[in-house]
Amino acid sequence: MINVLFFAQVRELVGIDSLALAPEFSTVEAVRQHLAAQEGRWSLALEEGKLLAAVNQTLVSFDHPVADGDEVAFFPPVTGG
Repeated sequence: MINVLFFAQVRELVGIDSLALAPEFSTVEAVRQHLAAQEGRWSLALEEGKLLAAVNQTLVSFDHPVADGDEVAFFPPVTGG
């Protein structure tokens, strides 16, 4: 399974903090696209270009491969002042 985690505003919009997916997706982007196609606020929460992603607690690009047992996290860009 691929364990998917959601943080901050992403978690607030989708209404859950994690879920498990079958390992049928080859990249972070494939996971994002699959989830964004769900009903409700998923497309808004996982809008292309408005997220950062990490695999196994390492910040990665969306073309990064994913495999069975990986943890994929989605979160908004961090801003500061």
